[in-house]
Amino acid sequence: MTIAIDVHLPADQAVAMEHDVREGLAASPKELSPKYFYDERGSQLFEAITELEEYYPTRRERQILVERAAEIVAAAGNPATLIELGSGSASKTRHLLDAMRDAGSLRTYVPVDISEEITRETAAALVEEYPGLDVHGLVCDFEAHLERTPTTSEAGPRLIAFLGGTVGNLYPDERAAFLTRIAGLLDPDDRLLLGTDLVKDPGRLELAYDDPAGVTAEFNKNVLCVLNRELGGDFDPEAFVHVARWDVEHEWIDIGLRSLVDQDVRLGSLDLTVHFDDGELMRTEISTKFTRPRLEESYAGTGLTMADWFTDPAEDYALSLARLAR
Repeated sequence: MTIAIDVHLPADQAVAMEHDVREGLAASPKELSPKYFYDERGSQLFEAITELEEYYPTRRERQILVERAAEIVAAAGNPATLIELGSGSASKTRHLLDAMRDAGSLRTYVPVDISEEITRETAAALVEEYPGLDVHGLVCDFEAHLERTPTTSEAGPRLIAFLGGTVGNLYPDERAAFLTRIAGLLDPDDRLLLGTDLVKDPGRLELAYDDPAGVTAEFNKNVLCVLNRELGGDFDPEAFVHVARWDVEHEWIDIGLRSLVDQDVRLGSLDLTVHFDDGELMRTEISTKFTRPRLEESYAGTGLTMADWFTDPAEDYALSLARLAR
């Protein structure tokens, strides 16, 4: 077994944040990147969200992995290497690793995550749990550094896993570009395993992103606390209200913060003052929902094609396997 951790984060991550925030607040409508939700408090709140009865996606994805991991691994050609984008603690991924081990194909795990601490902790835990496993961790922003993932495996096919429905946070053009980049990493025997939430009753969808206990609202408002701390902001979270609504045209949940008053907000590090009208909505995230035909359309033109489709019994959520289009 071996552990290798490569770190590709920029020396000054604050510069990237400043650029993103300045650009987003100058847009019309205003927008913040959801990547800034996840400071320590934000990560804790998201974990709490995944335990809510109303928030089903995490449970449904885990159910598919528990019940169908062996099928998925077999359909992927018994891969030797698992590359996971946004790996975190690899809690759900262990079902895939178990299935690969049981099939006798498991050789290497490549966790790709922005947190060096979590990546190192996960690597150390996994080499103990899976004797003989090699772990090659990549600490980076995988959207920016996707091409740094290993491009070949002499041991056998590779499986790239992008779970959690995160692909739904990308706009259609961003999603197409991202899938095209993934296609550029694949060999003919490799597969992509993609997690996607599915279209369902709008009331149920909105409840999943606006729970009665207010945990999701607190999670959303926490991004303002991040900007206050990192960019010298003076956002008052109580001057905004959490909004999550179903956009029937785009088939996504539109999530944002609506200003409750006419107000100016100062960001000292940016030397920037931003005005919000009373009632103005600032988008913080979209969460696109899919049907099988829509996902097939999303793969079309990216160099990928759907090879297999796995859902939970209620058909709330799907994991799809994609391969290079012939």
